[in-house]
Amino acid sequence: MRYWLSTLLLILTLIRTGRAQKMPPDSSVVSPDHLIAYSFANDAFFRTDYYFTQGMSLNVVLPALAKSPVNKILLGGKMAAVRYHGVKLFYDGFTPLRIQDAFIRVGDRPYASYIYASLYRIANQPRQRQRLTAGLDLGFIGPAAGAKGFQTKVHELLDAPTPQGWDYQVRNDLVMGYHVAAEKQIAAGGKFVELIGTARASVGTLYTLAATGLLVRAGKMNPYFSDLGVNSTVGRAGGKKLQVFAQGRLEGRVVGYNATLQGGMLNRQSPYTLSASQLKRGIVQGSGGLVLTYGRVRFEPSATWVSPELRGGRAHRWVQFDFWGLFRRSG
Repeated sequence: MRYWLSTLLLILTLIRTGRAQKMPPDSSVVSPDHLIAYSFANDAFFRTDYYFTQGMSLNVVLPALAKSPVNKILLGGKMAAVRYHGVKLFYDGFTPLRIQDAFIRVGDRPYASYIYASLYRIANQPRQRQRLTAGLDLGFIGPAAGAKGFQTKVHELLDAPTPQGWDYQVRNDLVMGYHVAAEKQIAAGGKFVELIGTARASVGTLYTLAATGLLVRAGKMNPYFSDLGVNSTVGRAGGKKLQVFAQGRLEGRVVGYNATLQGGMLNRQSPYTLSASQLKRGIVQGSGGLVLTYGRVRFEPSATWVSPELRGGRAHRWVQFDFWGLFRRSG
C-alpha cells in the first residue's frame, strides 16, 4: 500500500508543480512534430522461447490528435507545457516454459496475447526538466489477437518447434485501462550524464500496477526533456545532430492484476489461468542499451531482464530494437 501511495504522490506532485509554473503563454503549445516509431522484441536472442516471447509496437505522434475528445479525460491538460499527442499500438505474446507440450502445464504461465491502442498526451516541460504522460488504452486480449498463427508461421520459417498449446490460451476479452507516468530530472553531470526519476501507475482490465524507477543516460546527447528523442522543431536549437550514448533503466513495481496470467475480467471462461495467490506482487525490471541518433532518425538496441512474475517461475530476458523517425515538421 505504501508503494502505491508513494507512486501516486510523485505523479500528483508533478501535476501540481506543472500547473504552478509561471511560463510565458506561448510556451503552452502543441508540438508540430510528426513522429513515427516501431519496436520489435523477442527472447530468441538469449536462446529461450517462453514467457514474454515476442512483441511489437507502432507509435505515431501527430499534431492533429490534439483535437481528439479523449484528451478531455487525460491528466496534464492545464500544465504550461509543450504537448505531444499520439497513438501507440501494442502486440505482445506469452507462452509457458515448454511450447512443445500439447496439454495444459499446470502451475506454469498460460498462453496469452493481446492487441490494444493507447491514445495518449505528453506534457513536456524542458525548463523544469519534467514530463507527464497520460493515456487511455483500448483493445482486446485472446485468440483474436492472432498470436497462434503468427508464432506458428514464424517457427515454420525458422524450422523451430511448433507451438502446441495455443488452444488453451486466455480467451477473448476487453482491454480497457488508464495510465499515467511522471518523469523528473534528479541530477546531471554537465552535458554528458543525466539521472531521471520515474513513476507510473495503470488501472484497467489488462494491468493494474504502480511503479517507480530510475533512468540514467551517459554520452554525447541532447537533454532528455528537449524533445522525444530525435531533433525536433521545438527542441532543436543548439542541439546535437549526432548523438551516441548509453542508457539504463531500473524499475520496481507492485502488481494488482495481470490479465495475461489471471485471464480477462469480463470473460471467465478461459481453459486455464493462474489464481491471485500464484502471482508475484513485487517485480523488478532492468534494461540497458545504446542509442544512436542522427538528426531525424534514431536507433536503439537494448536488453531487458525481469524477475519472476509467478511463484515458482523464472527470471526472463529479451532483446528489443527501437526505430524512431521524424517524418515531417509543420508550423
